[in-house]
Amino acid sequence: MAGRFVRASKYRHVFGRGTKKEQCYDNLRISKNAWDTNLIKANPEYISVNWEASGGGAFAVIPINEKGRLPEQIPLFRGHTAAVLDTDWSPFNDSLIASASDDGKVFIWKVPEGFTLHTDAEEPADVAPVARLSGHMRKVGHVLFNPAAENVLASASGDYTVKIWDVEGGVAKLNLKHNDIVQSLSWSADGAFLVTTSRDKKLRIWDVRQEKPAQEVPGHPGAKNSRAVWMGEHDRIATTGFSRMSDRQLGLWDARAPQEPIGGFQILDSISGVCMPFWDDGTQCLYLAGKGDGNIRYYEYEHDKFEYLSEYKSSDPQRGIAFLPKRGINLHENEVLRCFKTVNDSYIEPISFIVPRRSEMFQSDIYPPTTGLKPGTTASEWFGGKTALPPKISLESIYEGGAPEEVPSDYKPPTTSAPIQSAPPTQAEAPKPAPAATAPPVKAQGPSPSVNDNKASLASQASKFADEEESSDDDASSFENIPKPVERPSVAAVKAEEKPRSPTAVKSPEPAKPAATPSAVPSVAVSAEPAAPASQPAPTTAASVTGGIKEFLHDIRSTLEQQNKVLADQSDQIALLMRKVTTLESKLESSGSSSREKDERIRQLELELEEARS
Repeated sequence: MAGRFVRASKYRHVFGRGTKKEQCYDNLRISKNAWDTNLIKANPEYISVNWEASGGGAFAVIPINEKGRLPEQIPLFRGHTAAVLDTDWSPFNDSLIASASDDGKVFIWKVPEGFTLHTDAEEPADVAPVARLSGHMRKVGHVLFNPAAENVLASASGDYTVKIWDVEGGVAKLNLKHNDIVQSLSWSADGAFLVTTSRDKKLRIWDVRQEKPAQEVPGHPGAKNSRAVWMGEHDRIATTGFSRMSDRQLGLWDARAPQEPIGGFQILDSISGVCMPFWDDGTQCLYLAGKGDGNIRYYEYEHDKFEYLSEYKSSDPQRGIAFLPKRGINLHENEVLRCFKTVNDSYIEPISFIVPRRSEMFQSDIYPPTTGLKPGTTASEWFGGKTALPPKISLESIYEGGAPEEVPSDYKPPTTSAPIQSAPPTQAEAPKPAPAATAPPVKAQGPSPSVNDNKASLASQASKFADEEESSDDDASSFENIPKPVERPSVAAVKAEEKPRSPTAVKSPEPAKPAATPSAVPSVAVSAEPAAPASQPAPTTAASVTGGIKEFLHDIRSTLEQQNKVLADQSDQIALLMRKVTTLESKLESSGSSSREKDERIRQLELELEEARS
């Protein structure tokens, strides 16, 4: 087929849209600490950002609706005696946040009700922690809440351990020992497993409540930091890292058998900054944001491959980035994801990723049910061994302005506990088809068909193929003419050959009449030999007719692919024109041109758009 084949995807035209400076969060003093974290975290209510503070460590919490330039003095979350290295919001309580610090402590904070940055006080009152978790011997670089169990927190420290905390009880109940500093960690969707990357270049998948790694394999070979993210409800893990030649790499791993990445490592580029991976379970897309560059490229996961979609490019590099949970995005603008990036350590810019559609209705195909605020288990149940996914909510109920409605989850969690432990369970599945495979031969060992039955079946098959040949000739009228693969008289020839041989076939069983039952078997075997020549023309007819049908199907497929290509190209043109309309609208607004010029230019672009659609 001439031209290139375009892969069908709902997200092929997703584009990132930045925000004007006045709609960003400006006048910030973002921490300049060199520890490799994301610096900021976000939920639908607040954004937390590591703060450059003197006299100990602190971080700021910004209400997500308070955009623009922030006051010179804002209330900070103070309490650490050294720099704050990481924060994380609870997935089930938008006011609960954990922080990790260079002082070796983990603090739990509660955002006060009605919290705002704009107060009349000259010196706003700082917020104090509600709980202090002590146990690490060195700096704590990462904190991450369990996505399925309430008040279960993981913290990674420079003492080569990851502790699992019961936040309610204030104690560390589990301890995962590593051989070097942990660089990143990510929970599985049901909260039973944890994947970590370490400075010793190992990828470890932990059965957390057993306090031992279920899998431990070599990761990215480069010396720089690597990151890992569990791909939601899949048993797959995505990692980013570096090769020995310092090229940035992307890897896809099977959590059950991660001996090596699926399809090998994919080379991204030669930029030196760490690549931060983020997984969106709703769209099945992976987003890669480079630390030190302004680009965010995104891929769609399909058939155990990452299919490249597009890239958001910006001249403003980011040091930190955070993605918003799905329940906080703007459903009315077909926004499938929103992230917040730090710029110049002075302000935070929101970036929206939008599917370009004109419909004013709820787009159920791009907004599947997502995780809500209700956990799957409590902390005590989880430490007791219970595993459960959190219930999901319908985004359509939020779109209509109502309260979130729970919906039954169609997801059936795989039995990952057994496969992740070791590879043999996948081998144990292989013998399962054996009984089904041996069943047909048992049936075939019953009474053999008679010669007359064989003749009837041959005749019926030949007539069946002949009928298919006639029907296929009629259907092919709208396509190019295909010569008939075989002539119809071949069926008559088959019947003509069967008639003279039938007396011989009937007479052969006569000597077997007075014999016992065992003699019936050799009589059938002897009578089958003369029938063989009669059966020869039928396979020839079947093969030729089948070949003709395959050619028809190939032509149909080629035509459909050509039509798909034309439709895809038209969609590309429409998407580009829509982007032009949006860009020119913003330019016209900023240039201050007359309303008549704006209307005429917009009307001209709309006409071009309609012509492209027609």
